[in-house]
Amino acid sequence: MATVINELSYGDAPVRIRDDLSAAHARAWRRLAAPGVWHDGATRIAIADETRNAPSCALCAERKDALSPYGVDGKHDSLGDLPDDVVEVIHRIATDPGRLMEPWYQGLLADGMADTDYVETIAVLVTVVSIDTFARSIGMDPPPLPEPVPGAPSRHRPAGAKQGDAWVPWVSSEDRTQREIDEGLYAGGGPPFVAYIRRALSLVPVEAVGFFDLVENQYLPGREMRNFGEEYRAITHAQIELIAGRMSALNQCLY
Repeated sequence: MATVINELSYGDAPVRIRDDLSAAHARAWRRLAAPGVWHDGATRIAIADETRNAPSCALCAERKDALSPYGVDGKHDSLGDLPDDVVEVIHRIATDPGRLMEPWYQGLLADGMADTDYVETIAVLVTVVSIDTFARSIGMDPPPLPEPVPGAPSRHRPAGAKQGDAWVPWVSSEDRTQREIDEGLYAGGGPPFVAYIRRALSLVPVEAVGFFDLVENQYLPGREMRNFGEEYRAITHAQIELIAGRMSALNQCLY
């Protein structure tokens, strides 16, 4: 019997949602439930569920109020479906990302977490946060999580992944193999230098591609960002950047 996936739809939304945006969210929801590269579908949905649970964690609230989160010990209020190190990653990033430090990440690796697992966990988290935030912004509850799709993760690490200026290894444009090109990483080739934000999830290429599918539909594709002679959205480039800059400041995003 085929697995039934709970499709994401905005048919009952209180405002009209652009077709391209609705389709991008539906693609992201299907990707969320499918076996990934390093996590199976059930683990990915457990990560999504824990992402939603993190804001209610007492330990995270105490750390958020502390001068330094690294001076507060304790155990997270988790759902109990994931290992402690994965819960730590989800809760830290979901509740206090502005104060993460590289020794914290290196400690996770020293305790046995793989850099690939770390990157895929983040990819699932940002997908859920993005869609949940959108839902709340239009007056809807976050959608029910989809049912996980059976199957094993592919467990393919890009041969060209290298350590660069980030904590995690990434794949530069010139280091792609045919497999990453076929997966759509930096589609169209592009210049030898690819912006760091586009490389961030490239250790798991399909997640980098999937995340920027969301970005381009929620924000603007790269070619449209720089075309100031034409407006593509209901608000102008300047209005979009004002909102983006304000949200970055509120979220302590240094990018």
